[in-house]
Amino acid sequence: MLEAEIQELVHAHPAALPIAEIDPMFVGAISVCREMQLGRAGRVDNFLITPSGLPVLVECKLWRNPEARREVIGQILDYAKVLSRWSFSDLQREVANRTGMGPDALLKLVRTVSPTVDEIQFTDAVTANLRRGRFLLLILGDGVREDVEVIASYLQVHAGLHFTFGLVEFPVYRLPNGERLVAPRVVARTTSVLRNVVAAPEGFVVQDLDEAAAEEDVGADPDRAALAATQQAFWKEFLDSHLRLDDRSQSVPKPARQGYLAFMLPAPQGSSWLTVYRDLQKGEVGVFLSASQNSPGEAAMNEIIGNWDEVKGALNGTAHLTDDRYGRKRIIDSKTVGNLGEAAIRKQAFDWLAERVNAFVNVLRPRIRDVIADQNERAS
Repeated sequence: MLEAEIQELVHAHPAALPIAEIDPMFVGAISVCREMQLGRAGRVDNFLITPSGLPVLVECKLWRNPEARREVIGQILDYAKVLSRWSFSDLQREVANRTGMGPDALLKLVRTVSPTVDEIQFTDAVTANLRRGRFLLLILGDGVREDVEVIASYLQVHAGLHFTFGLVEFPVYRLPNGERLVAPRVVARTTSVLRNVVAAPEGFVVQDLDEAAAEEDVGADPDRAALAATQQAFWKEFLDSHLRLDDRSQSVPKPARQGYLAFMLPAPQGSSWLTVYRDLQKGEVGVFLSASQNSPGEAAMNEIIGNWDEVKGALNGTAHLTDDRYGRKRIIDSKTVGNLGEAAIRKQAFDWLAERVNAFVNVLRPRIRDVIADQNERAS
């Protein structure tokens, strides 16, 4: 049997998993999707969740594959590490992308099995479990080797997440009538591995004193004041009537009186953000990734640019690399539309810009967060 067939079987029949023998808290897990992207760690074979908001990650491996014996434990731990950095909005977005069922796909799938699930309680529970790393990690194989069992033993002292781990032999037998018989056997399981968590808000507020002073100067010049009011009206129209972000955890700036907006990204000291701009003279709008010089945000930006081929494919559109005024590479996308004073052209610009900003947030925000988290781990 191929790994893909095991995935398909698990997705169609989640009750075949011997979850009760490993951790009864996760009994009743509901299949959500297969091959869900977990940042740079890759795609987890099967993702499930309980009506109480407990995530389950499943990796299906054929032990005759040498790569599986060496890497499968580390792989599922990488998945768990990435998932523990996600917000509920991140999870919603990826489930929606994988299922094509819209932004509320996760709740819809849960309610197909458990219709009385309360949306607020479910959201709060999932959010808390993501933050704590409270997951069930399952590795399924057609025949477990002893060396894999030895590898699994280090999980008992692994300074990682608050997870439960199960190693399951998952042989599938074909009966003479064509039906399949699954006889799962729990080979190894752990108790939960705890970690201490220091919770801190992801968002932050940066007060730019130079910008405040500039606002005062604008008020003293009637022409500049009129331009500032026009720019603020432009951004208000864009934010109120056109921008819709899949990632509900992304903070949205207030309409600015300048020619740009800054969407802050999760890097220390406010060192990374998306600059969304308009250029009246060129009739151009665009968005690009920005970072403070010599900062964690700049280091994260450089690492992301180092994987440009993969990032470019995720961004789609006409996103490309260019040089900023400091000679650094940056990720940008722009469009020349014409006279932004004309309503029809402005709508065209807004529609394009809204899609691009949403894509840049979806692709770059989780990557910035993951790179920063990796930097912090290496430094500790």
